[in-house]
Amino acid sequence: MKRFLLLLITCLYISAATAAETDYEQIYRELPIPTLQYVHGIDPGETYDTKDSTWSPYPLFRLTSPIFFKSIAIEPGYYLLTPREHQGNWYMLFKEAGKVKYVIPVYDRDITPELFYDENLPKPKLTFSQKVHIKSLDVIGKFVPSSKRKPAPQTYLEITDLDNHFISLVIYWGNHRYYTIFRTIQL
Repeated sequence: MKRFLLLLITCLYISAATAAETDYEQIYRELPIPTLQYVHGIDPGETYDTKDSTWSPYPLFRLTSPIFFKSIAIEPGYYLLTPREHQGNWYMLFKEAGKVKYVIPVYDRDITPELFYDENLPKPKLTFSQKVHIKSLDVIGKFVPSSKRKPAPQTYLEITDLDNHFISLVIYWGNHRYYTIFRTIQL
């Protein structure tokens, strides 16, 4: 157990140190403006992602002021953030009303730490009847596996205001986290 905690603390220290050393302005300048477009703004992978869930598994992002990625101005509104891979590159899709409105490149993608969701997502407080209902569904799911619904991927958003009018948006979706960078003023 001590060895695991030491490893975890070391990983957190290394990730904090690399975050302090990251040159966001250089990353921003090197990222290309995406040329990826979807026919009629429809994401073909969305049907695969939503086939086992009752609601959208993507994180909802509310933007109250415009942010910019080079010549792309993302206007205020509500967006579903969806990570997608295209020809070996990762992109973050900003969807509004089910249509892809903006495509932004992801500059880094890595594994979500093992206990991240347990430590950062609040646990729902269930009433007695809700607890009984969940337990009964778990029992039915043990004996009839086809009736058991897969859980939706866990999500989390982390926004950091950086120096020189940069904003770092980290999207945790399932087992991975995706890093994007924006500016609060257009160049």
